[in-house]
Amino acid sequence: MNKERIICSAIWYKELPLEVPEILQKRGFGPYNVDIGIVLCGWRHPNCIAQLKALIGKSTTTADVGENIQGFLTNKNRFVDRKEGVKIALESEQIEKLKYGSQLYSEDLY
Repeated sequence: MNKERIICSAIWYKELPLEVPEILQKRGFGPYNVDIGIVLCGWRHPNCIAQLKALIGKSTTTADVGENIQGFLTNKNRFVDRKEGVKIALESEQIEKLKYGSQLYSEDLY
């Protein structure tokens, strides 16, 4: 059985309104465990923030984006937060230990 692995950084913007949300609800277009909002992904979290700013002119530092969670996408098409990301990265041997505190950062991976 394939181990779950972290594939990239991601930010889940839970409160961003979508024009056609059902497109992301089709199997495989959005993470399976995300039922509202949108997940943007990139090599590192600043890439996700830059995408948001390019799309709507605002970044995660602006209050109008609403609730958002920084985390990661996995090879099983799941969004996980930084804490669950640590467990996955350690169990899949992507990392041996954390470099910064108790949560996973993209800098821990690459």
